[in-house]
Amino acid sequence: MKQVIAIVKPFLAEKILEGLRRSPLEAIEVCEVKGMSRQKSYLDQYAESEYSLAFLPKVQITAWVEDSRADEIVHRLVEIARTGRMGDGKIFVLSADSYEVNLESTSE
Repeated sequence: MKQVIAIVKPFLAEKILEGLRRSPLEAIEVCEVKGMSRQKSYLDQYAESEYSLAFLPKVQITAWVEDSRADEIVHRLVEIARTGRMGDGKIFVLSADSYEVNLESTSE
């Protein structure tokens, strides 16, 4: 199993989720995050305001997929999220091992 993490601009999140709706995902998680990257000294447009790239708002979309489908999901993410501008985001692919724990109480 692979864990695919996409960190993107907030206005792209709904478009990405819609594009992944029929994809073969095991699970998906979405959360708001803030971060910065190497281009700290540049300025970018966000919500029609100028911001320093230090700690811009982003959305993190994490999906778990079968190994054989990871490339397909990454290509789809790039196709949907690429605007051609600086700060489009990042995509990470990690190996994810399954680990099951019984959380039921065994004490009497």
